[in-house]
Amino acid sequence: MRPSAVRLVMLVAPSVITIAALSATAGVALALQERTIRAATTERVLEVASSLAELPEVRDAVATAGAAGTPDDLADASDLAGATAVLQPIARLVGEAAGVYYVVITDDEGVRITHPLASERGVQVETANASVLAGETFVGTEVGSSGPSLRAKVPVRDASGEPIGMVAVGVLESQIASELDEALSALRPWAIGALVVATLAGSVVTAVVERRFRRLDVIAAEHAQMRRTTAALREQSHEFRTRLHVIHGLVSRGQGPQALGYIEEIVPVRRAEGEFEARDDERDDRPIAAATVRAVQAELLDLGARAEFDLDLAADLDEGLVSIVTNLCRNAAEAGATVVACALRTEGERVIGSVEDDGPGVDPSIAGRIFSPGFSSKHDASGFGRGLGLDVVRRIVTARGGSIEVGASSLGGARFAFDLAVAP
Repeated sequence: MRPSAVRLVMLVAPSVITIAALSATAGVALALQERTIRAATTERVLEVASSLAELPEVRDAVATAGAAGTPDDLADASDLAGATAVLQPIARLVGEAAGVYYVVITDDEGVRITHPLASERGVQVETANASVLAGETFVGTEVGSSGPSLRAKVPVRDASGEPIGMVAVGVLESQIASELDEALSALRPWAIGALVVATLAGSVVTAVVERRFRRLDVIAAEHAQMRRTTAALREQSHEFRTRLHVIHGLVSRGQGPQALGYIEEIVPVRRAEGEFEARDDERDDRPIAAATVRAVQAELLDLGARAEFDLDLAADLDEGLVSIVTNLCRNAAEAGATVVACALRTEGERVIGSVEDDGPGVDPSIAGRIFSPGFSSKHDASGFGRGLGLDVVRRIVTARGGSIEVGASSLGGARFAFDLAVAP
């Protein structure tokens, strides 16, 4: 699986798992609720039927009704009128109190003595009841004249224990479904609340995971940039060493003009009117400073800027100072400056210096980060990474017990002021 697909799965998985778990929990709760309602209804109808079957009034009335008909000549409503008059009020009262749909009492042939509908009295029940009239109890769902219902049928026994009729108590399946809907309505707000909480929790988890992914992306990008920069520097170092070997060979053979020509082929040197010239007494004492000035002036000229130097040094520039001056001056020109002024002076065992320009300056919001590795406010068109110069300057200055700070320049741009110990 591709990394992008794995990332998508990891982002979506918390929400999917949370919603799936919530749905499963709601389904289980609904199933348990239905089972509970059905069990309670079964217990209720069985208890009502058993209680009625044991009432003396019911036994006496059913015994009287039993003599009104035979299996070949079933009793009708008129034959059972006396028993109905006694039992129907009892059946209606018990049915209303117990919350059941019907209470039916029959004789020993299963002919109804009571029923909520008068037209059903004196009519034999439609469902098979031989086992109940034989003395067994029945509990289950059957389809009768009123539709499917959960019912309990209990035999009515005489004083000797013989079955003489039965009591049937039922609750319509539609009523059970209605009770389940009510329970579901009561559960729905909790389910919705849990869904909202779960969604928010999933969103928080997703946001945290996404933030971690973004941090990993940033780290990966920094590593990739560092690898590109390292590869570029390695290549440049190899090329630079090769060119130094060529220059060394030319100089060691006394071919100075050829060496200068080779150097100018590598780095074309432009000269501008008024270019800095070292004094005669400086040419031998501070050759590195003179060469550095010329190199910086030539490089900035290519960038459209003019470099001015004010040097008051007790000794020639060392490698660290050359790196500081060239990096700060180049940084100013690349930032858009047209005039760059560099000043260096020796005070005892310290070198005090500054580089200022007339460019756009440094935004105070990023002033604390410009010396970080890889940081740059300029677009990186090379693909090898930028923002290394100021980090190099910072490391050189701090390694020699110095400090560097950035502020506003009198020329209108930025001013980098630094001090460090004189090289040993």
